[in-house]
Amino acid sequence: MNKIINKYLIFNYFKIFLNTILVFFALGVLINLFEEIEFFKNLDESILLPVLLSLSFVPSLIFELLPFIVFLSAVFYFIRFRSNKDLLSTKVFGYSNLRIILILSTFILFIGIFFIVAINPITSSLSKFYETTKAKHSRDVNHLISINKNGLWIKEQIGDEFLIINGANLEEDKLFNITVYKLNKRNKMLKRIDAESADISSNPWIMKDVIINDFQTGKSDNFESYSFNTEKTLEKISTLYRNLNTVSFLDLINNYNLLIDRGYSKKTLNEKINKFISLPLNLFLMIVLASIFTIGSLNIKPNFYYVVTSILICIAIYYFKDLSAALGQTGKINLTLSIWMPLIVVGLFCSIGIIQINEK
Repeated sequence: MNKIINKYLIFNYFKIFLNTILVFFALGVLINLFEEIEFFKNLDESILLPVLLSLSFVPSLIFELLPFIVFLSAVFYFIRFRSNKDLLSTKVFGYSNLRIILILSTFILFIGIFFIVAINPITSSLSKFYETTKAKHSRDVNHLISINKNGLWIKEQIGDEFLIINGANLEEDKLFNITVYKLNKRNKMLKRIDAESADISSNPWIMKDVIINDFQTGKSDNFESYSFNTEKTLEKISTLYRNLNTVSFLDLINNYNLLIDRGYSKKTLNEKINKFISLPLNLFLMIVLASIFTIGSLNIKPNFYYVVTSILICIAIYYFKDLSAALGQTGKINLTLSIWMPLIVVGLFCSIGIIQINEK
């Protein structure tokens, strides 16, 4: 009998969980589709390409939003579970509130592990396809950042002139072996700038050991230090070209040193690994948190109350995680601690709430 009840609890929650994912997926595709159409509006491409790119982009977004999806689906499940008297029926068979919550929380814990091991490689491959396809069509766009075996490439338009910047390798906030080509709108070479290195942490870049060849005047000048104006600082470059959504958890573990050699920050990689590892526990706590706000009270409230409360809780958790991540990235607290601190706080709150639930 216990196995039948356990299957019943899990199966009914899993249906709501999948339906919530489908709703988020449909909304994500619809919203992103407008952005893709805007991107391709001046390019001669079929409408199928923006649709395909939206379908490729949204799965990684769903993966990022998974804790909130689990929380919302759990809220809807517990509301339904309580309103149709299933909660009372299970208690007749000796199931306490704590037991019901632990069954669902353990189930979602394994779902989290499954998503990391099996689903994440798929979402990463789709993200890689999305990024690669957008990069190919960005050749007609005035601003472009890409990386390949020849290093970092940046295309930037300033007025009627174009800058094409190439750097052999990037280490921390230094770019080495730099060549800058300055062209007019007819693609005629105006200047060439060669530098041994540059500090790209802010604008302007501070270049060292610089040679500037001006093809209009025929002059060549040497500078020990040179200020180079560009909008592309390290922060913007990192945001645009090093998208870790294209790298799965298994790739992070297996190719950790290779990714560092390619220019990825060790700190950034460790942050991403900790996010992956913390995901199953995060999902576990979302089930517990949802139960506290639904079956944790003896008073039955309108469904509207639960919906509004759920949205507010999601917003509060999101901003708390964002604040914690910002503190870690700025060095105010340990970066690893910044990933786990929201879970520790939510876990402490849940441990207090679960004791109260079990007493009811």
